Order: sequence, then structure tokens, then C-alpha cells
Amino acid sequence: MSNEIKHTRNIGIMAHIDAGKTTTTERILYFTGKSYKLGEVHEGTAVMDWMSQEQERGITITSAATTVYWNFLNEPYKINIIDTPGHVDFTVEVERSLRVLDGAVALFCAVGGVEPQSETVWKQANKYGVPRLCFVNKMDRAGANFYRVLDQIDSRLNATPIPIQLPIGSEDTFVGYVDLIQNKAYEWDNTELGGVLHEMEIPEDMLDQVAQYRLLLIETAVEQDDVLFERYLEDPDSITVEEIENAIRKATIAIKIFPVFCGASFKNKGIQRLLDGIIKYLPSPLEVEPLTGINPKTESPEIRLVDAKEPFAALAFKIATDPFVGRIAFFRVYSGRLESGSIIYNSTTQKRERMARLIRMHANKQNPIDFIEAGDIGVAVGFKEIRTGDTLCDEKRPIILENIVFPEPVISIAVEPKTQDDIDKLSNAFHKLSEEDPTFVIKYDEVMGQTIISGMGELHLDILIDRLKREFKVECNHGNPQVAYKEAITSSVEHREVYKKQSGGRGKFADISFEIAPVDNNVKGLIFVDNIKGGALTKEFIVAVQKGFQKAMSNGVLAGYPLEGLKVTLKDGNFHAVDSDALSFEICASIAFKNACKKANSVFLEPIMSLEVSSPAEFVGNVNGDLNRRRAIITEIDSNVNGQVIKAQVPLSSMFGYVTALRSLSSGRASSTMEFLHYAVVPESISETITSKGKYIL
Repeated sequence: MSNEIKHTRNIGIMAHIDAGKTTTTERILYFTGKSYKLGEVHEGTAVMDWMSQEQERGITITSAATTVYWNFLNEPYKINIIDTPGHVDFTVEVERSLRVLDGAVALFCAVGGVEPQSETVWKQANKYGVPRLCFVNKMDRAGANFYRVLDQIDSRLNATPIPIQLPIGSEDTFVGYVDLIQNKAYEWDNTELGGVLHEMEIPEDMLDQVAQYRLLLIETAVEQDDVLFERYLEDPDSITVEEIENAIRKATIAIKIFPVFCGASFKNKGIQRLLDGIIKYLPSPLEVEPLTGINPKTESPEIRLVDAKEPFAALAFKIATDPFVGRIAFFRVYSGRLESGSIIYNSTTQKRERMARLIRMHANKQNPIDFIEAGDIGVAVGFKEIRTGDTLCDEKRPIILENIVFPEPVISIAVEPKTQDDIDKLSNAFHKLSEEDPTFVIKYDEVMGQTIISGMGELHLDILIDRLKREFKVECNHGNPQVAYKEAITSSVEHREVYKKQSGGRGKFADISFEIAPVDNNVKGLIFVDNIKGGALTKEFIVAVQKGFQKAMSNGVLAGYPLEGLKVTLKDGNFHAVDSDALSFEICASIAFKNACKKANSVFLEPIMSLEVSSPAEFVGNVNGDLNRRRAIITEIDSNVNGQVIKAQVPLSSMFGYVTALRSLSSGRASSTMEFLHYAVVPESISETITSKGKYIL
């Protein structure tokens, strides 16, 4: 098999929940010869959904990696595939996968179109500059409409979809497609698992449509190349198929256009042409921007080329726990070569690590390999301390790559082990789970004397507690989910704080004058401005004041919830030659924070979710009435083939148990999706409830 970098594709498959990502991946495994039996999500036999929770629930929870080979024009190509979850609670899996991928296939359901999580993953791909192909799946389903999906990609995602194929028929009559580049029509042989294509005449009722979309395709392609464009204007027929494909490839890699394919994965239709499209239009590691990192010694930018002869540099993008070999690290090699058993340098922790074994994953199956080179994705076993986002490199040529930024948790619950014997087991299990999942946060609330776990949603925490029971054999009690509120101040306040303590011998003294002020919603953390004049405080004391405010922000004055953002301007201060030290100023700043915030009109902030409900028309009145009772603001009501789609913004605190309530309201016929939108000020009447109720109840 060819190991040339130009014959490698690192891709992810991403979409809204239930668009058919895992089914499509299973078909890719089958048609590339990786699997000899078709795995089905609904039967719990999908290779890529290997966790027991995934098989029971029919959803993807953790991203799974595999490597397949596909012959294109008689040359073998290696495709590293990551199948990502569609549920918003596991969006961290999409985030870290896109960070290390060169391309992606965005799946859209031909019936549902561009759904909420489709928009989320599309924005994530934009953030990391990942070129994409689009695959309109489920063309055989009732209500399938290829052209409506094209319009939605254009309007909702602000993207330029360029169909490479047009479907022949839809729903029960979906029999084939028209290849717009070749200007030929093909139909599938239904007796051969969708694997055999027969050429056919382009249906007469499609001729005008094919001509229109083919013209759009060719004009978009030639616009990418000035020489080609001039030739096209002089003689449109002189442009060859190869030139069109090269121009489309160039525009796709530049993220100017998004080629669109169609098919029905469950019926095995369209997979081979999608694989051809991945090879034709998505970039090899050589065709993406060279990697730029920071040299930790000089703190200057450094570029690493995708070459096995360059110094080794890789990014660990996922840590998982295997029941047989322990912790394993998924990593993307950007430059250099790594041999099994080698010692590498973790520039993030500044420690050496021995990569005892290298393996290539196929879902949860492991295939040992001797080495891994630039442009590839692999897994290491036998290390001591590697975390998600760590940079692995050559110790003689260190580099630090940009870390992965993860969203903050929005929901928390209090937990405790059922027996005293399980205290240590629970602690170890939490440590392993938080290493795997950076959006799973554990902290100990000293005031309440409770262990608090936080995550991205009810399903997220439900799965984690289920994993505690199954994988780590730990039973625990847990309270009802609680919203991760935040606090903020709404007005500026000037304040002076003097801290004095005398206890015989050397005392404590600190004196500071400052102003605290609110910041914009998109500003996070402490903005500290040093306006000290004339050396009233030394640098050491100023740093201590900043540290004191930074620490104090984790506990607000209303109910102990953290402040997300704050501006502090230090204006003046005094110190005592004997009694003042850094700790005195840190304590003074902490006390000052609480006293100043009490005067600065503190408020609660709550997470607001973007909700989309799809419901038959006869239940819309009931659904809207229920949403109004939940303090929802309905932003849009639209129609689709299944009835109506209600879009709303709604506080997370009023949405616990909503899925069950919606089933009751609609006789089980409505469905909903919800994702985090932003934080907003809590109404005064609700604020009083939050203050009186306390934080966590077991």
C-alpha cells in the first residue's frame, strides 16, 4: 500500500444527530474491504459505535478512528477517518477532531436539511479552516428534497454549494444520479448492494435542469483560474473534464466552494462516488497550510513542513482509557517520524515520554505498527502523562502548537459514592474520565461539602454516570441537575480597602484603592489595569493584588457562582516597610473584591439555549403554550415536510425533562434539539429563588 503523503487523506464525518454519519462510515468500511459484513446502527452492530451505551441508544458518543484504503485510477489511497458524534452534548469530540483533520464530509439529511447541530459543526469547521464535501443522505426517504438542502446550505450556512451530481428521482423513485462533470447519467443495480452502476440516458424532464447546474459548475470552476477563464470565454467547449476537476479541487481546498454529492447510505447508494470525491477534491497533508508553532526557547514563530525528514512534531487530540492496555493517546503527526519505543518530549508539560507501542485504531480494535510519519494519525500506548492538547516533539527542536479551546460546562450535579469503600475508586474514575473529556469538570464545593461534576447537558452527565457503573464498577448517588449560573456586576464602583492584622511580632498590612467595572459579554477573565503612580506599590505587591482578584472571581457575592469577566483598575496603595508582604496584598484584594461587588449591583447570569422543535401542525399550539411557560422567546416558526419547525431561545433552567414533556404534548410525534447559545441576566423574581435554594441538593 502506498505510504506517500500525497496519497493520504485525513477526514472527519460530521453532521446533525441522525443524519446518517455512522451508517455512511459503515458503508465506507464495507466498500473499501475493511469490513466483510454491513454493520447497522439500529441493530447495535455498527463497528464504529463500539461502546455499549452507543449500541443501546443508537447514537455516537465518542469519536472513533479507522484507516481504509481506496483504489482511485489504479492507485491506492489511504484515508484516515474519524466518525464524530452528532449530539450537541458531545460537541467536544467534533471540536478536537476538526483541529487535526485536513478535510471533512458534512452530511445532511435530505428530509431535515440544515439542522441546528449542522450549523454548529459547520462553524467549528470554519474556525479551523477545514475544506468540506457535502453529502445529501437519505434521498430514498419520504419528503427528501435535494434542492431544498442546497438552498439551506446557501442561506443558513452562508456557503457556496456546487452540486457535482443531481439525483434522478427521490423517495421511492431515487434510482441514480447525473454526473454533471461527465454530463452522463447512471443508475444503480438494486440486486448488487448498490455497488454496480449502469450508464443510462439523462431523463428528458431533467435536461434543462442538468444544463443549468452544469453551466453553474463549469463557470464556478473556471473562475478560480484566470487563464482557464479567458479560454472559456473564447471557446467554452475547449475546457476538459480534467481541467474542471482540478479547478474544483483548487477552489474546495481554498474553502471557496463546497462540492455536493447525493445518495442513500442505508441502501448502499452513492458511497463509491463519495470516496472518489474525497480523493479528488479534499487535500492531502501536503496541500494544507504548513504548521506554525512557537519555539518555547525563543518564543518566536516556527514553521514545520509536512516531511518525514523534518524534526518530529505532533498534537495529542484525544486521551482514552482501554480496559486492556490502559491510557491511549490519539495524535496527529505534522512533521518528522516516530519509531515505536522512542522517547519524545512533551513541550506542554516539559517532560520526556516513552511511546512504548504505536498502534493504528479500527474503532476499538488495535493493530500494532512500527513507525508513524508526517501527515498520519496514530495512537500511542505506554506513556505516563499526556493530556488532550499537549504538543509532542523532538527535544532538540522543541515547539508548542496552538492548544484546543473547549467550551465551558453548562450543567452540574452533586455526586457521592454509595459506600465509604468506593471513595478512592470514584476519585480515580473521575480522574480518568476528565482526562478523556475536557468538558467534564470535577470540583469540590467546600461550603456544601460536596463533589460537583459538570458537563455539557443532561445526556452527557447521564452517560458519564452510566460509565462509572459499567467500566469502573462504582455506584454513586447523585442529585438533580443544576444549572451552571454565573455572576456579573452591572455598575462601576470605586473602593478603598485597608487590611490590618496584628498578632504579636510581625503583622499584616495592605492598603489599595481601585475601581471595578463590568465588561462586555464576550470578554472572559480579569482585565487588570495598573495605574499606580510614583512607585506607591512595588511590582511584587501589584502582582499579588492581581492574583487576589483573579482567585476571588471564582466565588461571587450573591451565591458563590463565578464571575466570567471583570475589569479592575488599581489606582493607589500603601505598604508598611515591615508588616507588608505579597500575601497581605493578595488577602486584601480578595476581601476588597467582595466588599466592592456588594456595591456594584451584582446579578445572576444563566445559560440560554437555542431550541428547535419539529412538530406536526396539530400540536404546535400546545408546544408554543408550553414554551411560553418555560420563559422561551420564540424567534421563528417555519414549515417543513413533517409539519412545522419552532425556533426559540430558552433558559436551560426551565428545560430539564423537556424531551419527556414534549412526547406527552405531541403523542410522541414531535422532536427537539437544543444547544448552548449565550449567557443572559436572570429576571429578578428568579434571582431570589436561586439565592434561597442554594447550589446543589443530593
